[in-house]
Formats: sequence, C-alpha cells, structure tokens
Amino acid sequence: MLKIENLCVNYGGIKAVRGISFEVNEGEIVTLVGANGAGKSTTLRTIAGLVPASAGRVTFMGEDITGVKTHDIVSRGITLVPEGRHVFPDLTVLENLKIGAYLRKDKLDEDIRWVYDLFPRLQERSWQLAGTLSGGEQQMLAVGRALMSRPKLMMMDEPSLGLAPLIVKGIFDIIKEVNKQGVTILLIEQNANMALHTADTGYVLETGKITLSGQGKELLKNEDVKKAYLGK
Repeated sequence: MLKIENLCVNYGGIKAVRGISFEVNEGEIVTLVGANGAGKSTTLRTIAGLVPASAGRVTFMGEDITGVKTHDIVSRGITLVPEGRHVFPDLTVLENLKIGAYLRKDKLDEDIRWVYDLFPRLQERSWQLAGTLSGGEQQMLAVGRALMSRPKLMMMDEPSLGLAPLIVKGIFDIIKEVNKQGVTILLIEQNANMALHTADTGYVLETGKITLSGQGKELLKNEDVKKAYLGK
C-alpha cells in the first residue's frame, strides 16, 4: 500500500532522515520506534506532504505522491493524527469531527455514528468544547476526526504521549479495533513495548536511519532493542 524508497529529509543543514526505505502492506499495523530526534515524526510529516523530501520517493497505492499537496494526499486516503492531538479547543466535539470530513461532499451521519460507536465517551460529550476534555478524550477525538475522512491509511504520531498507563492501554485497544475494521495503521511511538506488542511489523530508527526491522514480537526479543528501548 505504502512504499518509501531512499527517503532523505533535511532541515537546513541538518539531515533528519538519511535514505530510509520501508513498506506498509494493506491491513497491517506497522510501527517506527526510536528515541527523540531519530526522524520518526519527520518521516510521517513528509509522507503527509507537510515537509518536503530532499531525495527519494513515496508511493501510495502504486502512485508517486512525493511532493503532492497535503489536501490531495488526504483525498487519496492518507490521514495523520498529529503529536499533541491539536483538537480545536473552542469548537464542540461534533464540530471537530465534521472538520475531519472537510473534503467530503456526502452525508456524514453514518461515519459520525461509527466514531461514536468506537468512542462512546465522545458521544456523551458531543456538545462539549474540545478544550475542556481530558487528555485521553482529546486523543480519542483526534483519532475520530482522522477517521471522518474515511482513510485507507491512518498515520499516528505518539498517540500515548502524556497519557496515564490505563488510558494508553485503551488507546491501543482502539488502534487494534480500527485496524480490524479495515484501516491500515502506520504508528510512531516512544512506548516501544506497547507499539511492538501491537504491530505486525516494526522498524527501529536511529539518527535518521533504519537499523533493525522485523515482526513486532520478534523485535521485542532482540537484545539491542531490549537494552535501548525496553529498559531491560
């Protein structure tokens, strides 16, 4: 579904991503794990068209989307749940969800029901301002808003950041449920233990390069991964 070939991204003189290649197959959950500054967020932002690639290629569903505008990438079926959630605090939960469907011209009722089925808490707070929600509820809203564009591929940037462990488990349960319902997931996450338990395939990024790859559960057993990311 998604193919990254020799992707390089520079910020001024800084080489943030240094020639990485990986694939995301339809129906998979794929995770990129690594320390802060490894290039994970930059990779997602480049796929989403928010940051230009310096070299390399991004292909989605067989089409080259390198350098394509962000709204065109969304219309093709890729959406990004950004780090820090970025809900619209002065709009209601329902208004935030509708903004996620801004490119659509059809009726939204069925999709709003689907999001509310996934997140009953959001339905309870449908008319509440998003800025008054808890951190976990805002993360649910950010995911729900992304789903309103009916993505084929949903990219998630640090969905567990700043959340209590019990809430994190709930967010990962939702990621698995969304995936079961036909949405492919590309996830970046500092909680490597949770991410690799959830993912079909994992890639380890270090200073802009992929240093390890394999099945998520295999990487959990890797001694280098245990030492660097699992505190073992």
